[in-house]
Amino acid sequence: MKRFALILIACGLIAAALPREADAIPAFARKYKLSCSTCHSMVPKLKEYGEDFAGNAFKLPDAPEPPRTYVEAGDDELLLHRFFPIAVRFDGYVQYAERDAGEFDFQTPYGVKLMSGGPISPHVGYYMYFYMNERGEVAGLEDAYVHFNNLFGTELDIMVGQFQVSDPLFKRELRLTLEDYEVYRMRPSYSHANLTYDRGVILTYGFDFGLDLVGEVLNGNGIGEADGTVFDVDNGKAFAFRASQSVGPVRVGGFYYRGEELFRDVSFGGGSVPVNLADVKNVVEYYGPDVTIGNEYIELNAQYLKRVDSDIPVAGTDGTLLQEMTMDGIMAELVYMPGGPESNWAFVALYNNSEIADLNQVYHTATFSASRLLARNLRLIGEITYDLENETPRAAVGFVSGF
Repeated sequence: MKRFALILIACGLIAAALPREADAIPAFARKYKLSCSTCHSMVPKLKEYGEDFAGNAFKLPDAPEPPRTYVEAGDDELLLHRFFPIAVRFDGYVQYAERDAGEFDFQTPYGVKLMSGGPISPHVGYYMYFYMNERGEVAGLEDAYVHFNNLFGTELDIMVGQFQVSDPLFKRELRLTLEDYEVYRMRPSYSHANLTYDRGVILTYGFDFGLDLVGEVLNGNGIGEADGTVFDVDNGKAFAFRASQSVGPVRVGGFYYRGEELFRDVSFGGGSVPVNLADVKNVVEYYGPDVTIGNEYIELNAQYLKRVDSDIPVAGTDGTLLQEMTMDGIMAELVYMPGGPESNWAFVALYNNSEIADLNQVYHTATFSASRLLARNLRLIGEITYDLENETPRAAVGFVSGF
């Protein structure tokens, strides 16, 4: 534990010694000549104004587009950027963990994203990023969608492409910790469905009295490669629905997901998929509440989800069996920013507890993270996570940057 203390002390000394502010130059800030702090409180965490900007198909909700932003091509139906909007996110860490090899690990870069987004017509925008390096591999496109904003003059929005199913809940891409929200990631063996990336359509509608409705139609099998020209390996689609109501500092929501999947790559002991499993449909359901309570200084986010799989293959003594399995998952996150939206410090406590009892699959951790803005687009982070299941700690010091 002395090593962990030394890492955190070093993190604090470095943060205190470096300058407090600097100009930022990500794609949207360059375009509008605005500071990153207009939309972000602590990169990548969004302010309410930043959420409105993203929800407006990446256009300022209360200002016209800057002059000379688009090419004058003599065609009023063409909105073509004069300079293609592009930005980079670059994260790196040094991690220590008690393990057989690689106790001290230079994870630099941990991830490098090439990002782009903006309007392509007055009410249509796009956003995408290419993961050039994700933990040493080229991951390819993850988020990539077109956003149709305020259709028919109403509050109806539609997004088509690939995105995270959990985005209407808590966005994994905007968290301040290296530690993830495991409740959205965990799944039984052989299942391709979880609440991370998938292809499909999102419909959203917001009411003036604080009610937000979200519906999703999805392939239900992630964003893997196509089988020939077909991305969905079965005929079933997945459907998700979320309703949330905001009242003052409190937002309460409920989520439901249902999908079907076929098993085509199940094998035990090197054997091929048994004939009796080739057309077995596993019905996947998620349901549970979420809540956010807070203000500009302190915020509590909590999520509970139960997952039920109707037919998961297991290796029995007399051959392969099908078994119903359930997952219970909890994520609770407390974010404290002592200076409010303009704070240069952020402190996060994160608790994960997700379990599939039938597989003895447990993820149970407690995390404390401290962040210091060195510039509007550069954040230093120090983090300790304790694995409550295996009783082992790990720690990391690193940076998150965008330019």
